[in-house]
Amino acid sequence: MRVLDLTNAPVPVTVNGITIAAEAIAAEAQNHPVPKGKPGWAWKAAARALVLREVLLQEARAIGIAPDPIELAEGLLETDEEALIRQLLESVIPPAHIDEAELRAIYDETPDRFRGPSLFEASHILFPATAGGKNVREAALMRAEMVLADLHRNPRRFADLAAEHSACPSRTNGGMLGQLASGDTVPEFEAALCSMEEGSISDAPVESRYGFHLIRLDARKRGEVLPFTAVLPHLREAQEKADWVRASRAYMDQLSTRAKVTGIDLAELSATNSRL
Repeated sequence: MRVLDLTNAPVPVTVNGITIAAEAIAAEAQNHPVPKGKPGWAWKAAARALVLREVLLQEARAIGIAPDPIELAEGLLETDEEALIRQLLESVIPPAHIDEAELRAIYDETPDRFRGPSLFEASHILFPATAGGKNVREAALMRAEMVLADLHRNPRRFADLAAEHSACPSRTNGGMLGQLASGDTVPEFEAALCSMEEGSISDAPVESRYGFHLIRLDARKRGEVLPFTAVLPHLREAQEKADWVRASRAYMDQLSTRAKVTGIDLAELSATNSRL
């Protein structure tokens, strides 16, 4: 009879004697991207998430909470387990105490962070590269660089070159996009606008998911600093969320310390997370 050597068999992941199935951990791992050079990290992170979930569920049931699901969106209700966890945390985490003076100090320290939308007047020439892979993008970049060299020699030709080369409908108007506000364009395009001087043409083609852009910034009006009264609701909401996260983490750490967990070292993984 063949005898199996179980000395190196993995220890099952359990919480107070309740086993978390390996299949459940594997499914959860899909929600945890793997950091570079961290093989096995996704599985450990998934196991930790399911262990903490089980700890919370066990505590909710132990103190006699009955699930009362709420509607998350039209026609979409919480599961009983989601409701148990929410109700447990609501019962143990007190409302955050918000000190408006502290929020005012945050605002006064860096008011430049709290600006309204900036306005731009810009023109561009688009060299498309939305499909076709690496070779198509390389060819689009090469065409963009050739036209950019011509622009740097003669900036006044921007409208003519836009009409000749651009794949954007704005080519019929010399590449002019009209007035743009923060958020109207893709992030890469807006970042270029924010870094450019008025009247200048981009030093290099700007890459986005649409391809490559040659950009001319015609004018810019930077957003005004918003008054504290306008910013206060957002600061209050951010502080409430931050306080809730800290309190919930402390509570979960307290519960997990009391629980008997096998198959994973929660403290070790928590320390790894803090370094990533």
